[in-house]
Amino acid sequence: MALSKIDVANMLTGVTPVANGGTAATTLAGAGLAKRPNAKPLIFNGDMQVAQRGTSSTGVGNGDSGYPTIDRWRFDEGGDTSAEFTMTQATDVPTGYGFTKSLKLDCTTADASPGASDIVRIEQRFEGQDLQGLKKGTSNAEKLTLSFWVKSTKTGTFIAELIDSDNSRHVSTAYTVSSSDTWENKVVNFPADTTGAFDNDNAESLRVIFNLIAGSNYTDGTLATSWAAYNDGNEAVGQVNIGDNTSNNWLITGVQLEVGEFTSSTLPPFQHESFGDNLQRCLRYYYRATGRCGFGAGTGFVQDSAVKGYIYHTMPVPPRTEMSFSLSGTSSAIITIDGNASDQVQSIAESHSDVLPFKDYEFNFVTNGSSITDKCGMGIRINSSNYIECNAEL
Repeated sequence: MALSKIDVANMLTGVTPVANGGTAATTLAGAGLAKRPNAKPLIFNGDMQVAQRGTSSTGVGNGDSGYPTIDRWRFDEGGDTSAEFTMTQATDVPTGYGFTKSLKLDCTTADASPGASDIVRIEQRFEGQDLQGLKKGTSNAEKLTLSFWVKSTKTGTFIAELIDSDNSRHVSTAYTVSSSDTWENKVVNFPADTTGAFDNDNAESLRVIFNLIAGSNYTDGTLATSWAAYNDGNEAVGQVNIGDNTSNNWLITGVQLEVGEFTSSTLPPFQHESFGDNLQRCLRYYYRATGRCGFGAGTGFVQDSAVKGYIYHTMPVPPRTEMSFSLSGTSSAIITIDGNASDQVQSIAESHSDVLPFKDYEFNFVTNGSSITDKCGMGIRINSSNYIECNAEL
C-alpha cells in the first residue's frame, strides 16, 4: 500500500492519527524522540558556550568550590586535597557535531594520594520546580539518560552520579574512558526513583555529578547503581584519580540529560540552543554587569552628605532568588558617578528588590566623593576592566 504525504509526515513527527480526524502524540524512544519539558534542555549550557566569568581560571581546587569559568558548571571539592587545576573554556571539541567549546580541567598541582575525605567533581545543580515532569517519588517516575562527550589523558573507570538533595538519596553509574586523549561519546542510564518527590520550589533539588577524584570514604562500599539513601562509601567506587599527575587533563562537552531510557543508537540529538537563548537561561543564576552592559542605566539620588546613595536597576531576566552583589576589578576606581572619576563607589548592596516574577533592584552604595551633593536622575558607570557580580547560583 502506498503511503500518502500525510502518512509520511506523521511517521517523521511521531504523530498517530485517531478517530474524527484528530492526532495523538506518541512516545517513540526507539525513534529517538525526547520528552523535553517546555522544549528546553534540562541541562544548562551543555555545549559550554557561555562563560560570563571569563574563559580561564588558574589555581582551581585546594579547598575551593564554586563557579570559576563556564556558566552553571560548578567545581566542587570536599576534604583537603592539594590537587589544583586550571579550568578553561577550550576550543578542543569532537568534530562534526556542531560543538565549538568544551570545559577543560588541566592538572597543575598533583596529589597522587588523596586523603580519605577528599572528593573533586564537576557538577550542575537544578531547581526542584524545573524537575516536576520527572515525577520522582511516584509510581510513574521517569528513567533518565545522561549523555556527553569526554576526552581524558587518564583512562579507566569514572563515576557519574545523581544526588537528590531534597531526600538525601543518590544513584551512580560507571563509564570507561578507553583511549587516552581521544574524544569518546558516553551514554549512561539511571533508573526511576519512586521514593521521595522533589520539592516544587526554587531551591536545589538535584545534582548531576562527574566525579574526578575520590578518597576512600567515597569508594569503600558498593557502587549505588540503584537509588538509595545517601551513603558516601557507595558514591564513587572505582573512580580513577584525575589529579595524580600534572600531565592529566579532562574535557567534556555536549552534555544532555534526557527523560527516558536511551542507547547510543536511539538517543535524541543534542539540542543546540542559540547563544542568546543559552545566555538568557544562565542569567537567572549569574549576571556580570560591565561597562558594556550599561549597569548605570536608571535613576537614583545621593544623600547623607554625599557619601550614600541609591540607584534603581532592572536585571536582564528575573533572578532565581535575591542576588548577592560584589564589586570586582583591577583598581579602586570601580565605578564613577555622573562621569566624575573622583567620586568612586566603594561598596554596593541590595536594599530592596521585587524578585519574582519581577527583576527590579534598588541598590544602596557608599562613595568616597565629596563633590556630589543631592542629585536626582544620576547614573553610575562601570569603568573598563571592572564589574559588579550579581549572584543567585545554587
